[in-house]
Amino acid sequence: MSGVQVVEHSPRWADDFEAVAAVLREALADVRSAVVEHVGSTSVPGLAAKPILDVDVVVDPADVAAAVAALESIGYVHRGDLGVSGREAFHAPGPPRRNVYVCTAGTANVRNHLAVRDVLRSRDDLREAYAAAKLALAADPEMDIDTYIAGKSAVLQQVLAASGRFSHEELLAIRRLNGS
Repeated sequence: MSGVQVVEHSPRWADDFEAVAAVLREALADVRSAVVEHVGSTSVPGLAAKPILDVDVVVDPADVAAAVAALESIGYVHRGDLGVSGREAFHAPGPPRRNVYVCTAGTANVRNHLAVRDVLRSRDDLREAYAAAKLALAADPEMDIDTYIAGKSAVLQQVLAASGRFSHEELLAIRRLNGS
């Protein structure tokens, strides 16, 4: 088995997200700007994915500390920005498996996540190309997560370019962040 698991899309992921989002929204009730977004491959119907939800809690800059405190109050463990400015990572308690981030609204990483999700939901050709790249990479039994991320970068650059939401300089910065 590969070091990176990619599976066919599961309709359960949408239900799992809604359950997680309901808990997050309740905890974040006093953080007015908070919006809970399902991002990543599990948010795209029909797309093969690692079976781990990606959840962005998008907030105004002034609300980051309050959002971090709200998630900590319900058992999430704050891990810092992990080297990505404008994004605070959390270890989530219990199932389902998920990556949860508090993200500053308007930052490139939030725009990146939303653009990829929106383009892949609307463009069958790019969704299929992305799925094929992910499945091929994951089929390598020696695959590690860093090589997997870098290997998807070319298709992701096409997806981001198709969104029309990024400058040439921003696309280059995203490519560097993804290790390619």
